[in-house]
Amino acid sequence: MTVLVVMGVSGAGKTTVARMLAARLGWVFADADDFHPQATIDKMARGEQLTDEDRRPWLAAIATWIDGRTVAGSSAVIACPAFKRRYRDVLRTPGVVFVHLTGDRELIAGRIAARHGHFRPAELLDSQMAALEPPGADERAVTVDVSPGPSLIVDEILALLAG
Repeated sequence: MTVLVVMGVSGAGKTTVARMLAARLGWVFADADDFHPQATIDKMARGEQLTDEDRRPWLAAIATWIDGRTVAGSSAVIACPAFKRRYRDVLRTPGVVFVHLTGDRELIAGRIAARHGHFRPAELLDSQMAALEPPGADERAVTVDVSPGPSLIVDEILALLAG
């Protein structure tokens, strides 16, 4: 059983890549955005940065979902920012592998500007990039640049995981 946590800042392509990975592997998909309570969605929509206290119940709900996959013996993929190590520590179990999507700020900002109907405004990108703690050498993780298209990113992830 493996749970891939596709992580990175807003606009890195987490949801698109995670959906494609799940489809390619035939695994269950989830989006961490769906675990947010309405109060935190409203806060982000106002352009306010979430605090660690705001994130605590959200991370707990995601960890419970990951544990459920483990108990069921079901591999899965979840799109989740997890941009701080302490957030990843909450999610980490023996079967979790983090897939860190990384890229140029201008590229990611352009992607955010092009999307419509998302509750997280572009203004939060800089604070997320400043807070980003890339996975350490002691974490089960692969890092992939998001410059190529999603299909090529998925190909690279699968090659890295197989190697």
